[in-house]
Amino acid sequence: MAAAYVLAEIEITNAEGYKDYTAVVPATIAQYGGKFLHRGGGVHVLEGDWPQRRRVILEFPSKERALEWYNSPEYEKPLALRQANSNGRLLLLEGV
Repeated sequence: MAAAYVLAEIEITNAEGYKDYTAVVPATIAQYGGKFLHRGGGVHVLEGDWPQRRRVILEFPSKERALEWYNSPEYEKPLALRQANSNGRLLLLEGV
């Protein structure tokens, strides 16, 4: 199976509330075999217009594991925290 990636672009609307999300979400990702490849670090625009947003890239062993994580009971509360404290867009990208 090919790896899969979750690409998140987040606009934080409540920094204090978002900190609660960042404290609890790593354990849920690890539980499903995922890991952070990029977690809000430096970004250098090479081409085009890219708004200032927090970006996160997660790697999972497969598309199925990524979907299991996103739809899991363990991620249910962190997801609600993220959605209450930010506006986000997430993509599931299948690897090659």
